[in-house]
Amino acid sequence: MKLTSLDYSIIIGFFVIVIFIGIWVSKKSGKSSSEFFLSGRSMPWWLLGMSMVATTFSTDTPNLVTDLVRQNGVSGNWVWWAFLLTGMLTVFVYAKLWRKSNVNTDIEFYELRYSGKAAQFLRGFRAIYLGLFFNVLSISAVCLAAIKIGEVMLGLSAVETIGIASVVTVLFSALGGFRGVIYTDFVLFFIAIIGAIGAAVVAVGHPNVGGLDGLLANEVVQSKMSILPDFNNTELLISILIIPLAVQWWSSWYPGAEPGGGGYIAQRMLAAKDENHAIGATFMFNIMHYALRPWPWILVALASLVVFPDLASIQAAFPNVSTDKIGHDLAYPAMLTFLPAGLLGLVLASLIAAFMSTISTHLNWGASYLVNDFYQRFVSPKAKEKELVNVGRITTVIIMLLGALMALSLTNAKQIFDIILMFGAGTGLIFILRWFWWRINAWSEISAMFSSGIISILFTFTSIGANLFGGTNTQGEAISGLLPKWSQFPMVVLITSIVWLVTTYLTRPEKQKTLEDFYTKIQPGGPGWKTVTETAKKAGKNIQKHIAWSVPSGILAMLLGCILVYATMFATGNWIYGHYSLAVGLTLVATAAAFALSKVWKKIKNTVL
Repeated sequence: MKLTSLDYSIIIGFFVIVIFIGIWVSKKSGKSSSEFFLSGRSMPWWLLGMSMVATTFSTDTPNLVTDLVRQNGVSGNWVWWAFLLTGMLTVFVYAKLWRKSNVNTDIEFYELRYSGKAAQFLRGFRAIYLGLFFNVLSISAVCLAAIKIGEVMLGLSAVETIGIASVVTVLFSALGGFRGVIYTDFVLFFIAIIGAIGAAVVAVGHPNVGGLDGLLANEVVQSKMSILPDFNNTELLISILIIPLAVQWWSSWYPGAEPGGGGYIAQRMLAAKDENHAIGATFMFNIMHYALRPWPWILVALASLVVFPDLASIQAAFPNVSTDKIGHDLAYPAMLTFLPAGLLGLVLASLIAAFMSTISTHLNWGASYLVNDFYQRFVSPKAKEKELVNVGRITTVIIMLLGALMALSLTNAKQIFDIILMFGAGTGLIFILRWFWWRINAWSEISAMFSSGIISILFTFTSIGANLFGGTNTQGEAISGLLPKWSQFPMVVLITSIVWLVTTYLTRPEKQKTLEDFYTKIQPGGPGWKTVTETAKKAGKNIQKHIAWSVPSGILAMLLGCILVYATMFATGNWIYGHYSLAVGLTLVATAAAFALSKVWKKIKNTVL
């Protein structure tokens, strides 16, 4: 592909804006670690909500969606659509609690909720485990997508793409800190959404596709259009719909969709002005992320089935692309090669924007763990603010370097998605219950974390997993397993859950004072804290405010929110498909859900826990 002067002007203009913002806010961001990682807890809901959406745009997300659609149809997206339940639970139950905790990171929460050496170990280990290991994994997936885009659209080598993208992003992230990330995300959001829509319009208008009517009439596309999987295909139905909705959403830790909130979503909730701003930000994010944004990507993916029906056709069209990088996810950047001048520059700028938004968030978030929860907590407790900011900038560079190096060894976007999902399996229920059940202790989380990781390794990378769920033996021969392949994830969840529940009852509960202090500050309420509140009452302490427990209303709001978003998402799809009767019905359902939710919302908003 050849970029015109107009394309270069758009891309260069984008870089100038981003670097200007980073330099503009660098002085204020460098004042303290709180400014560098939380922008002084002064952000409004709408800016934080846009930042969440921009962050999850990413360069690897449209590639992942394309991979899912090409292999399992539109319904394949249920593996991440199911996380809406997690998101809405965070909005209406946990956002208030996180903001009320007033911690600097969600890992600092461990020494608020737990006590002793176990809590210290948990905080320090998770800081390294998530701040470094998981962030490197996530960054490598985004870098892999950038590599594929660079190879297909610009003819750049993997090293060239990563080198250019990393230098610019690290420079911006190290200068601007979290405030720079948030401000830039506001600009990146609009660029990314315009680029995604523009790409969809061009893809559908491709001569081989024949417009929207031609796309929907194509036999290959028709077999992939259904929003729900084929109910006659039991294995597919279980793996991409039933397990995500019944097990995955509450049991698995995944960046951006953590049960009970966490990660960079928690970072933004903690940066909000107050609890209501935290709720508003996460609500806006979930509506935009699930209800509106997927369809431009899905249309490009469906169109790619017509233009590039198989991997061989992609390989033939782009012979210079590395063989190990050929996959169905490559079809998305392949479709972008048909963009006209001007729009090509805009879409490339949108992809760069998506890359920078996601990477800068992961860099700042990961650095916040390593600085606040490891360096300051265990290495240099008396470190001055300037030192902490400098360490944050150094760790930003290190995380980027490791993520870029790992990306060079990956093949496709689904690869990293599955790894992260599996390694977090079974831990999610603890993150949901630890706010509302006093008996959970630090050893509960430690046992869940290690058992999930160990079991996932055994099931994924050893002959044990191959013998149980099928795969290949040490000689590379295909073998059938004792259990169906789809049972692998639920099995990890089941074993991990048993381990942490047994551990919980075999170990001592947290100290009464720790539990009382936590309850006094957070006021989570509910029957799960009755033992603690009654014990405190007998000792002459009144730690419980006499207010209504808001969780039941929160769960009702969560269900209404899910109905609203799913109905909106399905209505949008059916309007596109031309199924107007169903589209009208779903639109009415979404409207009714929105009305009911507004009533419940008022009750939650006015409740002070």
